[in-house]
Amino acid sequence: MEMRRKDRQITDREEILRIVDKAKVLHLGIAGSEYPYVVPLHFGYEYADGSLVFYLHCAKEGRKLNLIRDDPRVCVEMECNVELVSGGDLPCKYGSRFASVIGFGRAEIVSDEQEKRKGLALLMKNQTGRDFEFSGQMAATVEVIRIIVTEFTAKARS
Repeated sequence: MEMRRKDRQITDREEILRIVDKAKVLHLGIAGSEYPYVVPLHFGYEYADGSLVFYLHCAKEGRKLNLIRDDPRVCVEMECNVELVSGGDLPCKYGSRFASVIGFGRAEIVSDEQEKRKGLALLMKNQTGRDFEFSGQMAATVEVIRIIVTEFTAKARS
């Protein structure tokens, strides 16, 4: 992916993963029939074979699932370290510090119980820093979405 502000681009994989680790909310962009649909979600993830693999959970039915079934192409965005930079009395001098990751991939609804349990455990680890185990009964109460993001960029302004 091409980035306009190359001076803010982050290419170091470990630094990118630190941004993802610090972020707690993933904004999921899905193609809608009339308008794009963006929804903020808690997530878990792993880095595997050069891809970011995200796991999200949701109710067993709803708009997001219907849109993913229609078109699995998605965009994800997450950020951390957001802070206002004062411009004093000059409004055009204001800005913000941040670090963000944006990526493109494909979403699918996970049907395998073991993978659902794994995805839920990764989600809780990312959100709480703690390890949890999920029973098949617990996993059956929600849908789990896996997103494999093969193209991603990161940038920061410090």
